[in-house]
Amino acid sequence: MVQTAHETKHVVILQGHPDPAGEHLCHALADAYAAGAISKGCAVTTVTPATLDFPLLRTQEDYNEGDTPASLKEAQQHVIDADHLLIVYPLWLGTMPALLKGFLEQIFRPSLMTSEPGRQPTFAEVSSFMKGTSCRVVITMGMPAAAYRFFFFALSLKNLERNILKFVGIKPVRTSLFGLVDSASDAKRKSWLDEMHRLGKKGV
Repeated sequence: MVQTAHETKHVVILQGHPDPAGEHLCHALADAYAAGAISKGCAVTTVTPATLDFPLLRTQEDYNEGDTPASLKEAQQHVIDADHLLIVYPLWLGTMPALLKGFLEQIFRPSLMTSEPGRQPTFAEVSSFMKGTSCRVVITMGMPAAAYRFFFFALSLKNLERNILKFVGIKPVRTSLFGLVDSASDAKRKSWLDEMHRLGKKGV
């Protein structure tokens, strides 16, 4: 599913929750951010991998030389054209859900980063591919956010930030971590939504 509100600055929200039914905290947080961004005149596009039909990559040959599935072409173009990305997902087994990881592998194919078919892109080409695009990563989790950041060292977040986003030139990358979500009170959840709305208005 791809939804777009037309204005100026292009904000792309990657909704990484794998449940296509929606109605989770991840969806509410993304909606609040989108509302804030739209109120400031931004164009907001929401891409939901859970509603898109695509295969997982299984070979290096396919990753290096294969074509992006037709079902992902529109979503891929939105990501490439984004001025700012918001990536939202729940922490599952200490990392992002497999569906979101599979989506990112399909989207950031080496063949996109070079103008010469069949040639692997240079580091300079890869690192400048998404230059000028910023990002905020939002993660929800059952554990305290401080435990994830300081006891578990936020390793999966650091991998996403360093080895995927910054690797293709996306920066700065900012983060918002929401912990103990299962036991959060209505007041706490409202404060999170208010925070996301403020961040959306700032476009950060």
